[in-house]
Amino acid sequence: MPARRESLGWRIAKPIILFVALAILLSLGTWQVQRLHWKEGLLADIAERRVAAPVPLSIIEAMAASGGDIEYRNVTATGRYLNNKERHFFATYDGASGFYIYTPLQLDDGRYLFVNRGFVPYDAKEPEMRVDGQLTGQQTVAGLARAKLPGKPSYIVPDNDLAKNIFYWKDLDVMASSDGFDKSKVIPFFVDADKTPNPSGLPIGGVTIIDLPNDHLQYAFTWYGLAAALVAITGISWYRKRHPEAPAQ
Repeated sequence: MPARRESLGWRIAKPIILFVALAILLSLGTWQVQRLHWKEGLLADIAERRVAAPVPLSIIEAMAASGGDIEYRNVTATGRYLNNKERHFFATYDGASGFYIYTPLQLDDGRYLFVNRGFVPYDAKEPEMRVDGQLTGQQTVAGLARAKLPGKPSYIVPDNDLAKNIFYWKDLDVMASSDGFDKSKVIPFFVDADKTPNPSGLPIGGVTIIDLPNDHLQYAFTWYGLAAALVAITGISWYRKRHPEAPAQ
């Protein structure tokens, strides 16, 4: 009798387990499809932002202050570069190691905007190696707004080395404080300068990288495929139980 009760319990539990497993697999597949549509919409939105006409800095500031998404929006700003206060972010470009040059742009109202002017190779890190590219006087920069990071991206990212003026992650607050700026006078986001050439060719502008993986379709196929496999295996098992092979003569 105990064996019979166990067999009956398994008969009841098995379809329930199979149904729950199938529901989970189908739900995961559907969720990935939804994520796919969201990601495609996001990428399309970013593409539109990048080709849109640039807007004044004040518009992006207002958008950021209200909690809006400022990432990759075209913007212009006018001021004077403080070349003696540039900060260097370790980066690669076109297979070469070097730095992105973040230079504070002093606006007419006395505030500061950190501009990623672009890439320089490793041996051109110091300003005296690219004197012609040190723009002076009133300058207007056009580029893409980039939000500040809320914190260090990962524990594997090295700490920023202020002594050597090498940043491994874009800590806007530390960039500003190390330059002696009052935090209240620093625009709370960056601008990546566009590809407008600089004298002598350095820094190389237009280095913004948009890296948003879109593997959701692959994941959806995986989950739906597992659901289909579960149905197929269950069907084969059910068929064999009801149509046992005749014993060999």
